[in-house]
Amino acid sequence: MRNARGFTILELMIATAIFLVICAAMFGLLQLSQQKYASETQLSGAFQETRLAIDQIVRDFNVSGYPGVGLFSKVPGDSSQYALGPVAWDPNYAVNPCLVGTAGGGTCQTPGDFDLIVETDLGGGVSWIRYQLIGTTMYRSVVSKTATGDPVNLTSTPNVMVPFLTNVMNNVMNTSSAAQFSQITATYPSMFPGGVPQPIFKYTCDTPAGPQPCPTAGSSGVPGNIRDVDVNLIVMTRQPDMQTQILKLVELSGRGHRLNPSQ
Repeated sequence: MRNARGFTILELMIATAIFLVICAAMFGLLQLSQQKYASETQLSGAFQETRLAIDQIVRDFNVSGYPGVGLFSKVPGDSSQYALGPVAWDPNYAVNPCLVGTAGGGTCQTPGDFDLIVETDLGGGVSWIRYQLIGTTMYRSVVSKTATGDPVNLTSTPNVMVPFLTNVMNNVMNTSSAAQFSQITATYPSMFPGGVPQPIFKYTCDTPAGPQPCPTAGSSGVPGNIRDVDVNLIVMTRQPDMQTQILKLVELSGRGHRLNPSQ
């Protein structure tokens, strides 16, 4: 009968070492996959939140200016029963329309690059809907229009301002450290041309010569003549990429077109 022969200690040690190397490689790949999945999930979440935000802003603007004065055979004495225009403004709302956009010598607090108040009927009477960027958070406010109220003041109270979208980076150079801004512009150089804030809202006004950007429309560049608004949002994920530790940004755009023909 042949003598039974097992593995030597050296053979067992070699086999164990090979097994541990394989396990380490497998766990390394698993960790890499988990990090990639987490990063892609965050990026996808930021994309979806940004897309939904733009859709909401566009929907609100599309129905702005309703019901207009032209829809009434007899104009109501109470101006809160109708919309004076597609958007509200300040200072001196309803008296002296301000010019839109700093390039045209604008005096509007809103509508502005980061501030828009839509005036429309949501089904329960005319309301003011405000989108306002403060820091890196965009807020949405909805209040009922009043005949003597100021839309800017009424939509600025804390009890009506609701966080709408976070990590908005359009104004990142004024809300982040120099190191963070340098990292962002190095990673996404095309998002911030000239290293300046990127407007969320850009307006097109009706003029006798046809639609023009409101800042260059001269006396026609007033809130009541706004026909279109281009919305551009740059949003950062809540955490840096787990593999590269680089901040991830998404940029989406949309256009709102006022559909109400009575204004």
